[in-house]
Amino acid sequence: MKKKTLPLSEENLVYQVKIKSRQGAEALYDEYSKNLFGVICLIIPNKEIAEDVLQMAFTKIWFSFDSYDPSKGRLFTWMLVLVRNMAKDVLRSKQHHKELVTVDIECHTQQIDRSFHILFNNDVLLIRSLVSALKKEQKEIIDLVYFKGYTQVEAAEELNLPLGTVKTRCRAALRSLRSLFTPNRMAAA
Repeated sequence: MKKKTLPLSEENLVYQVKIKSRQGAEALYDEYSKNLFGVICLIIPNKEIAEDVLQMAFTKIWFSFDSYDPSKGRLFTWMLVLVRNMAKDVLRSKQHHKELVTVDIECHTQQIDRSFHILFNNDVLLIRSLVSALKKEQKEIIDLVYFKGYTQVEAAEELNLPLGTVKTRCRAALRSLRSLFTPNRMAAA
């Protein structure tokens, strides 16, 4: 039976991973694998491929961890961007299109379960509540680009807007969110 690792503070977890400790690796996987796998399954519905992407993602996270800068954002956000980009790259790859013969229904049910879990994750709840304070057109852009994984070009096509408008709205939304992420406001949330 595998011994359950104790949760570490984010600061201690970052330290443990940076020094490449076994405890850091286990805690990182235990803490984030389910949520990251859920995000991957939202992009890649095939369970086996999604599992492969998760494995590749943790390998990439482990070996590129020196590029993580805690002053620029939370650990989960950094990993989420990395995982989302990897999943989208795999989805776009020619190899994936060759392997995509059938879609595993089991992954769809697990995807729904994971989506439900992700929706109630405290970090996601905080971010979604802050996004709800944005103007309607900014919310649309943030929803497509950051929650659904669209590129800005894809978002422009989806919303039938010029790319420059999408970029401007995205920058404005991020500026608004940055102003909402002050210590006093976050404590009140």
